Amino acid sequence: MQLFYDAKTDLLYIRLDDRKQSVINRRVTDAIVLDIGEGDKIVGIEILDASRHLNLEQLLPVKYQTSEPAIA
Repeated sequence: MQLFYDAKTDLLYIRLDDRKQSVINRRVTDAIVLDIGEGDKIVGIEILDASRHLNLEQLLPVKYQTSEPAIA
């Protein structure tokens, strides 16, 4: 999963599948557009006027933790 934010346009894009594929855009609200790919799976989520709908200070930069593989 990847997050992209463009402060100039206030657009947040959440990419769920990084494979190159054709997508169809489906607007579900005035602010949310889904990119639908192969098998009718959601490939990406576009949020317009993101700062109005999300607390970007808590979201960006994204912090994550991975677990270390167990050593036998």
